[in-house]
Amino acid sequence: METSNIRPNSGQFRSGGGRVSSPQYRQSLQLCEDFLGLEENVDRYDLLLLVKKAGKSAGFTPRMIQLLDYYLAYTRDLDWQEGNRPIIYQSLSRTALDLGVSERQIQKLELQLFKAGALTWHDCGGHKRYGQRDPRTGAIIYAYGVDLTPLAYLRAELEDKLQRKQLYDRAWMETKRQISWYRRQIRAMLLELEREERNCPWELTQWERSYETIAIQIRTHLSLETLRDLLADHKQLHSQVAAILPQSQEQDVTAKTSLGSVPKTCKSSSTSVPQFAHYKSTTQQSFDKSNTDSPADKGFQESVAERPARSSETEKNEARSREGRLDRGAIVEAAGLHHISLKQVLLAASNRFRERLPLEPRSMNWSDVVEAAYRLRPELNISQQNWAEACELLGRNGAAICLLLTDQATMREDTPVLKPAGYFRAMVKRAESGELRLHNSIFGFVVRHV
Repeated sequence: METSNIRPNSGQFRSGGGRVSSPQYRQSLQLCEDFLGLEENVDRYDLLLLVKKAGKSAGFTPRMIQLLDYYLAYTRDLDWQEGNRPIIYQSLSRTALDLGVSERQIQKLELQLFKAGALTWHDCGGHKRYGQRDPRTGAIIYAYGVDLTPLAYLRAELEDKLQRKQLYDRAWMETKRQISWYRRQIRAMLLELEREERNCPWELTQWERSYETIAIQIRTHLSLETLRDLLADHKQLHSQVAAILPQSQEQDVTAKTSLGSVPKTCKSSSTSVPQFAHYKSTTQQSFDKSNTDSPADKGFQESVAERPARSSETEKNEARSREGRLDRGAIVEAAGLHHISLKQVLLAASNRFRERLPLEPRSMNWSDVVEAAYRLRPELNISQQNWAEACELLGRNGAAICLLLTDQATMREDTPVLKPAGYFRAMVKRAESGELRLHNSIFGFVVRHV
């Protein structure tokens, strides 16, 4: 027989015929004999849904769930009522052919489902699978094969494991959000040190290296314990970097950022250098990931509502351009950032850029795009200083879009960019003079994608 050489484990065949007995196997047979049907308002697919949601936490692999789903399709509602049993009597070969695997693989999956408590076997003498239904009522008259009755007894256990899994998942996501918040704050403070601590470049390099060490991609294969250790590392680095920032400035930031005002630094070399909130903020106000407003709308001191009409604004911008100076509002408006949506940015991104984005596109926001751009920055040899200058001129979102376009430029089939750092700097220079049109470039990639 095709199964005669299977190793004799619980629920499997032995060489001389017959199934090897075990306490679990005998208990499963007793459960089948005592089966009183499913509870009211519960059907077999409710059980399957629990199995799918609990997944690996309940001991079910995707292949096991696939086979269980396949077997459930061969049962009927009346099979799960008192006095009946949900037995699948289709031949082993037919099942293997339908699923595109070998009979031996089906046997191994059945054994795994048996150990998980989801099935047992109702065997005849030769272990052949066959049966017959009443043509009038559809009830099973007799059947030998896989018995899914034990699955009905798993409901309470599955619900308990699912609840624990959901608690674990919520804790995992919350820890991930906290890590993301600390990363944004650390990067903001490193940018501050880039501008203010020019006398100690070695110290800044030390903090940047410390950040790069813990700035690993957060994927679901990381355990909650690992994430919590990673969060502790971020908290420690955040405290260390915050401790070396000017104390008066830290107090000023805490007092003013919640009111939307922008703090001034005590070491600023020029009061004409514009400041903006997201560059300095060290409060948890920015932790709200649902806030996806463009920096063009809220990243600057001036209010959009207070700006003059476009005709007069255009005249002013042209005059300033002739004088070689543009304010930040004019630069952002000229770059067309307010015309660019998150969806368009994702369509224009390269595969290399998308690999650094979260796996859940529905929950993605602009902070994730900025995080992905910051991770890709070292590979393109773009310095921290150039990144800071882009953030100062265009905001974090604008800097991320510039880096995305630089990444795409290096992958062009015709005349690819060989010096991405220079290309990135050139885009920043064009932004300074009001000549940069980011929305046109993004739209071009979107049209090609569609």
